[in-house]
Amino acid sequence: MSTIRAHKPSLAREIWKNRHLYLLMAPFLLVFTVFIIIPIIVSVVLSLTDFNMLQSPSFVGLDNYIRMFLDDDVFIVAVRNTLIFAVLTGPVSYLLCFFLAWMINDLPPKFRWVLTLLFYAPALASNIFYIWTYIFSGDMYGLVNSTLIQLGIIMEPIQWLTDSTYVMFVIILVQLWMSLGTGFLAFIAGLQSVDTALFEAGAIDGIRNRWQQLWYITLPVMKPMLMFGAVMQISTSFSVSAVPMTLAGFPSTDNAAATVVSHMIDHGILRYEMGYASSIAVLLFIVMVLFKDAIGKLLGQD
Repeated sequence: MSTIRAHKPSLAREIWKNRHLYLLMAPFLLVFTVFIIIPIIVSVVLSLTDFNMLQSPSFVGLDNYIRMFLDDDVFIVAVRNTLIFAVLTGPVSYLLCFFLAWMINDLPPKFRWVLTLLFYAPALASNIFYIWTYIFSGDMYGLVNSTLIQLGIIMEPIQWLTDSTYVMFVIILVQLWMSLGTGFLAFIAGLQSVDTALFEAGAIDGIRNRWQQLWYITLPVMKPMLMFGAVMQISTSFSVSAVPMTLAGFPSTDNAAATVVSHMIDHGILRYEMGYASSIAVLLFIVMVLFKDAIGKLLGQD
């Protein structure tokens, strides 16, 4: 008991001693609390209610979660599509971001700046993916269809964006094209921050080529950046919605391009079922946190 009493004044004195640091952190903590912590808490609470935004929420317990898995067939399809997106676009995009950053890192600054801008351009102008509606247009004037017809590969135009057989392939391709974003810039910054003296020391210890430098020096030094890039890729892969909703329509044919986020938008914004939409959001948040922890352990991060 005396230890606790002695510890409290010590903690208070420590906080008061570093009060200027807490003051500098206050704006960020305020924004983080208002826009992250509070919405998460509100979502968890609303997920246990029936709330249509017009009447007061009524407590329903776990009914929304039971409905999600037992009565909502579209949700199961959306989960399957989202997992396909996450498994295919997440790791591929992550490795592509790092490989491109690693390849252009040793180029002269002017060339590196130009290539960085070119690779990052799709993320800067995300609405430019509307051009893909022309490339994969379902008539004979679409770029892909016209090319395949001229080559004699197909005789009739393929409905790339409405046929459930092809739409997933198109959306994955567009998502990969748009995926060189913040993670790519983080890898560029991380590679630039690696101390060149480490490579000189490695050469003395027997490292002879770039692949050995990458494995024994670059990757261990860049663990924080690798973790940041992984978190960004997880967030992007599991929250994909704009591309399928724009290219394949909303809803898409046979829900072939439905994702968890688009399903949440359907129930939350269009049907005003905020309680059910909140339960979908909470489940997605939990899955993303679990994936983040798994990747953190894989990268050796606590």
